[in-house]
Amino acid sequence: MLTYIIIAVTCMVSIPAFGNRNLFSNLLFNPSIIHSSRQWYRFLTHALLHADWIHLAMNMYVLYMFGQMVEDIFAGALGFIKGEVFYFLLYFLAIFASSIPSYEKHKNDYYYNAVGASGAVSAIVFAAILLNPFMKLSLMFIPIRIPAPIFGVLYLVYCRYAARHSRDNVAHDVHYWGSLFGALFTVIVLPSTIPLLIEAIRNIF
Repeated sequence: MLTYIIIAVTCMVSIPAFGNRNLFSNLLFNPSIIHSSRQWYRFLTHALLHADWIHLAMNMYVLYMFGQMVEDIFAGALGFIKGEVFYFLLYFLAIFASSIPSYEKHKNDYYYNAVGASGAVSAIVFAAILLNPFMKLSLMFIPIRIPAPIFGVLYLVYCRYAARHSRDNVAHDVHYWGSLFGALFTVIVLPSTIPLLIEAIRNIF
């Protein structure tokens, strides 16, 4: 249920902001403005914005594919109410956790801006990997199914490399830190995921 609410709220803010530059500029993530004007709300609101329809569609599609799985497993393991609370905390806190490194790196760079829910969505994906490590995943344009643990490692390596060397407009560092946060949060909330992950890795090799 929360997954659909998050998708709905994100779309309700993102879509109007496509044609409203004032709304867009007032909510985006600009570390320099946050640092100088103490507009801390931007740590949250930037996750409700997206650069364009494709950016929005991709993030919401991935959230739709993995979010309900994570939400259901949390609810099954922790009880419905507690599971929903921890699922919300996972998504909400990941927005902040994935953005803090970018804030520290760019807080004196007025021209750095970022938008999107990618950090939180990456956290959800890695929570799913920990909760269901026996599944196989593939990239949208590369239909090769890879065991989830291997996919996770390759994704982290790529994000780390791209954050240092890529010159595109993608915030790869946000993906990286969001993924790590999602994995850490899941292990803390459900330590039983550790032996499950070990078993899945043994089955691969």
